[in-house]
Amino acid sequence: MFSFYNFLYVKTTSQYGGADKLFIPVDQARYLQKYISGDGTVPKLSRLGSGDWACAKSRASAAVEDIAEKLIELYARRQQAPGFAFDADDATQREFEDAFPYEETADQIRAVADIKRDMESPRPMDRLICGDVGFGKTEIAIRAAYKAAMNGKQCAVLVPTTVLAQQHYQTFSERFAGFLPTVDVICRFRTAKEQRTTFQKVRAGQVDVLIGTHAILSDRIQFKDLGLLIIDEEHRFGVKQKERIRAMSMGVDVLTLSATPIPRTLHMSLVGARDMSLIETAPAERFPVQTYIIEDDDAIIAEALRREIRRGGQVYFVYNRIETIDIMRDRLAELVPEAQIRTAHGQMAENFLERIMMDFYEGAFNVLLTTTIIESGLDVANANTIIVYDADNFGLAQLYQMRGRVGRSSRMAFAYFVHRAEKILGETAEKRLQAMREFAQLGAGFKIAMRDLEIRGAGNLLGAQQHGHIAGVGFEMYCRLLEEAVNKLQHKPVERVDEPDPIISLPVEAFINREYISNSGDKIEIYRRLAVIREDAEVKDLREELTDRFGKVTEPVENLLLVARIRLAAKNLRVRSVTEKNLRVEIIFSDLNLIAAQGLINLSKIFRSDLKFVESAKRLFLSFKTKTNLPERVLNVLKGLTPRK
Repeated sequence: MFSFYNFLYVKTTSQYGGADKLFIPVDQARYLQKYISGDGTVPKLSRLGSGDWACAKSRASAAVEDIAEKLIELYARRQQAPGFAFDADDATQREFEDAFPYEETADQIRAVADIKRDMESPRPMDRLICGDVGFGKTEIAIRAAYKAAMNGKQCAVLVPTTVLAQQHYQTFSERFAGFLPTVDVICRFRTAKEQRTTFQKVRAGQVDVLIGTHAILSDRIQFKDLGLLIIDEEHRFGVKQKERIRAMSMGVDVLTLSATPIPRTLHMSLVGARDMSLIETAPAERFPVQTYIIEDDDAIIAEALRREIRRGGQVYFVYNRIETIDIMRDRLAELVPEAQIRTAHGQMAENFLERIMMDFYEGAFNVLLTTTIIESGLDVANANTIIVYDADNFGLAQLYQMRGRVGRSSRMAFAYFVHRAEKILGETAEKRLQAMREFAQLGAGFKIAMRDLEIRGAGNLLGAQQHGHIAGVGFEMYCRLLEEAVNKLQHKPVERVDEPDPIISLPVEAFINREYISNSGDKIEIYRRLAVIREDAEVKDLREELTDRFGKVTEPVENLLLVARIRLAAKNLRVRSVTEKNLRVEIIFSDLNLIAAQGLINLSKIFRSDLKFVESAKRLFLSFKTKTNLPERVLNVLKGLTPRK
């Protein structure tokens, strides 16, 4: 019998002030929230029954109401602003897209459709495309730029670094080869004379797509007819630059690209306040990065370098100590004399550093000995081996981002996370490295990085000033409060966290067995995530993640997922409880008037005399012949009922 009266014990001496303890039954696991905030932030603990928590939550509520008002106001202004309605796709657009040499993922296709729908609307587009490194965001932007150019509008592509400007210029130029749109670039690698020529062409409308750094925001750049602004990693621009971006984007379609994973909770909080498309699926031609955790060993490091060099590839060697980086360079040169090694770190002059990065991008040398400055923003398809020295000193998010530098092509890629042989790893560091090895599959790594990068994502979208409020109540509670505030301002139904869930009691063993997940912390996290799921699709996503992390789902866990789907269907119908006794299932509704009549009529035809309907008591009784697949049949019954419109 499935019952939620098995209690989870939460060791609350580390959760509350004093020695207070709290026992939580699993049907209330949604009240458990993992505290997530910025690195090193320690929450202020309060005693049970004190008013401290209520005060912190009240302050956060006031803050989210303020930011929700600004989000809604901004969105309303965009809705009302006059824009340009682009034409629907023609044969040339389809021909251009068919020239893409790879197969698009379903997420890419969906995002492109979202963008085209926005561009063909008379209101200015403001869409965020969020996806992992190498998941195809650039191709999406290229298709939007092509559509703009073929409608006689100019497109500006704004990027944070000169290296990225050059990379995008090369990528756009290769894709537009043989087609009409013209591409140009503004960056420090261009001479003053070349830049003046570009300014003149842009002013005359002879450049369809202009790519550049913040120089694009200069008053010297005057577009003849700007119709689309593409911004890559907006959070890396300064306050003044963002103000200039806002001024430049008035009445113009805006497409923002971000590699920072956006957690589902934050995404749901902002639905309706900002248009967003998520790219969560890796391209089909990519292989998982082969990941190794190794002790510092000359022979292994030398072989890893030689293997990549022999196949004509390039290597990142991450060493994050500037004061001894030259000693490491001498060591690598001695181990592999044939390697062409150059060094890059943040204390170098900016122009010199950018030149080194461009040389590596263009294949001028094969080993880049660097600090973590390559963590984001460098896309070198020919670099397919990365060696991270002292990997135990990095956070999970950093390790994941650095591994994302390789495996960007159809070649097999390798990542080596090195720790010193004589060093005893701490428990946290060991878990991080183990996670990197376990989550080597494409997509699985993205999921774990999403959880680790939640606060970075929140900071990018909501602003650094919200950090204190997030620290006060934790990330999940902050997102929940923000979603409630946004829904309230948009006059949408507000689902409050304190609303009771339906009671489900059916003949099925539904739990997380010890053989499947032995760690109690992981168990609690899965129970909690199941308790806050809101859509069937999320159950499917969680099942896939469980398979990735723990292997084939066992029967009790499969049943637990089934019960979660029953709970969702029941909640959608405002059902209070679904209970079974002696093959008789009783469904109690909050209000039968909320249920569409047709579903009840269909049920009566199927069950005939086995259905009893007590309208005054808001009860429905269904009699079954056997317990076989009874929970699935109950789910089908609930799915067959629909709320009255």
